[in-house]
Amino acid sequence: MLFFDCTTAPNPRRVRMIIAEKRLEIETRELSIANGEQLSPDFLAINPRGTLPVLVTEAGQALSETVAIASYLEDLHPEPSLMGQGAEEKAAVLNWNAVIEQQGGQAIFDAFRNSHPAMKGRAIPGPADYAQIPDLAERSRQRVNAFFELLEARLQQSPFIATNRFTLADISCFVMVEFARVIKMRIPQGNPATLAWYEHICERPSASV
Repeated sequence: MLFFDCTTAPNPRRVRMIIAEKRLEIETRELSIANGEQLSPDFLAINPRGTLPVLVTEAGQALSETVAIASYLEDLHPEPSLMGQGAEEKAAVLNWNAVIEQQGGQAIFDAFRNSHPAMKGRAIPGPADYAQIPDLAERSRQRVNAFFELLEARLQQSPFIATNRFTLADISCFVMVEFARVIKMRIPQGNPATLAWYEHICERPSASV
């Protein structure tokens, strides 16, 4: 296997945390999104979308979606389970992971890509150029506020995002919450359940990758 990483980007960090939780050793190549290395002809031959992360499987398939990578590694290395055990848990993990990606991650990414000077002309990932939309950035920040409230309501009911133990959904949520720093948004101090969850995740070794 071969893992294409970028240490400054959130989605590759999710995969690094999965690898760390499962205590795997996978050959890794670092690419710099800031320097446009993901758009080089060599890498576009592997992933024409020009996005990271990518895991090249043992059979040579290039996986470019985090959930697909997580599922692949879970099948090869089922312990510790990060995708849930049994139909109910597996459904809960996939459900909450999608909620985190759509309600949290997408809003944070849109706010960042449509407002940060470094993202000018790069408002959508990939090889094509897209102009920033300031109004979309502002609406996305409002969505992030709603996302923090959604998290607080959930974590008032459960110690972890999807089930009663740590899963992929917690990895995704933790990484997105941390990445929100790029738009200067943090967990509100009035959200005690989310703050307690965050501090608990910070204590895991994988949180430092």
